[in-house]
Amino acid sequence: MKSTLPALAIVGRPNVGKSTLFNRLAGKPLAIVDDRPGVTRDRREARGRIGDLELRLVDTAGYEDNKAGIEARMRAQTEAALDEADVCIFLIDGREGVTAMDERFADILRRHDIPVILAVNKCEGSKGEYGALEAWKLGMDEPVPISAAHGEGMGDLYARLTGALKQVRARIRSELEAQGLTGEEDEEGAPLRLAVAGRPNVGKSTLINALIGEDRLITGPEAGLTRDAIAVQWEWDGRRVRLHDTAGLRKRGKVDDRLERMSAADTLRAIKFAEIVLLLVDAERPFEKQDLTIADKVVNEGRGLIVLITKWDLIEDKQAKLVELREEFERLLPQIKGAPLIPISSISGRGLDKIMPAVTELHKNWDVKVKTRDLNDWLAEMVQRHPPPAVDGRRVKPRYLSQTKARPPTFVLMASRASQLPDSYKRYLMNGLREAFDLPGVPIRLIVKGQKNPYAKDK
Repeated sequence: MKSTLPALAIVGRPNVGKSTLFNRLAGKPLAIVDDRPGVTRDRREARGRIGDLELRLVDTAGYEDNKAGIEARMRAQTEAALDEADVCIFLIDGREGVTAMDERFADILRRHDIPVILAVNKCEGSKGEYGALEAWKLGMDEPVPISAAHGEGMGDLYARLTGALKQVRARIRSELEAQGLTGEEDEEGAPLRLAVAGRPNVGKSTLINALIGEDRLITGPEAGLTRDAIAVQWEWDGRRVRLHDTAGLRKRGKVDDRLERMSAADTLRAIKFAEIVLLLVDAERPFEKQDLTIADKVVNEGRGLIVLITKWDLIEDKQAKLVELREEFERLLPQIKGAPLIPISSISGRGLDKIMPAVTELHKNWDVKVKTRDLNDWLAEMVQRHPPPAVDGRRVKPRYLSQTKARPPTFVLMASRASQLPDSYKRYLMNGLREAFDLPGVPIRLIVKGQKNPYAKDK
């Protein structure tokens, strides 16, 4: 019987990392991976997942132009995979940039009536960044920078796949219903994904039980009751929400149990695939090193962060303590200035009504798109007010600013002598972006490039 899972074909020219991505999504090394091109010849299928999406994965051979021989048969296998696929990931090599073969393959994909996600592989480090920008010239919607080998960018790839699958979900749902099964998603699309994180025994499971109004998760005074990242379905104000309860994260040096290491890895995956993370901090021991480590992981993943100060009923001078905690938070984590900081008590219910309105507002800012014209008007004002410092007697000249993606807001600044722009000036621009466009608590990414404008039309 044919699988009712959506079929995801991974295609591209040879040696761009298709099998590496296939293995990552499958969760095990099913396909042989080697630096030599042409290792994969037949298309390989397996069941896989990314986040909570179950998929039928199809690994394909590298696409080549040869009209005869084994290359022609490999190409036929790839085209057969495209004919059967529901969604396609078109993979290119970020370190090599866009090649003539990539451009020809892009033309072929446009003739297939399936959603195509352009992913730029090998983007770890600085070498792949320009390839990700150059990929815009293929005209295939916003490219997704990833590293299949290191697992970077999987959260962004998940978000794009979720959107693409909306186009085929009706057919999949009808197939499931014909077999007496039910699909998890509906016409409203994917639910809002929240991860609840923090140190052990800080009250994560208790908070989720209080929010949903039932004892869904085991709680108790013992640390480490939660081992897996448990997903709980919930509805708030007519909106579907998926809450992920996670295992408490201790300092890496204190983790010597294999099960705890697996739980920690599961927690980090939940953070990676979340949209907003609720970080619980003990009011009596706030912002310890491990709290800051977790917050830093959230920011590095580009997720929105809300800090919940738990056990607030135990604090006597609440107003003074809140001011103190806000000042300490802004000092210790300036890269996410303005993040919501909400004192709560899961036992009494204090402050719980403020959590979801804060989540909704932060999610809106996290998903914001700023017009290019507004950005460049703002940039001109910022440069006029405070020009970049001169380096070796020559001034760095910011020329053009554009937003390349949301979730989180990511901006590319084109400038002369880009490598000479001081970090202090980058922080000046990022703080200005946060203030001018009202983006408190959202991770902002600013990439400074000295290459040509990626949005300019090729002549």
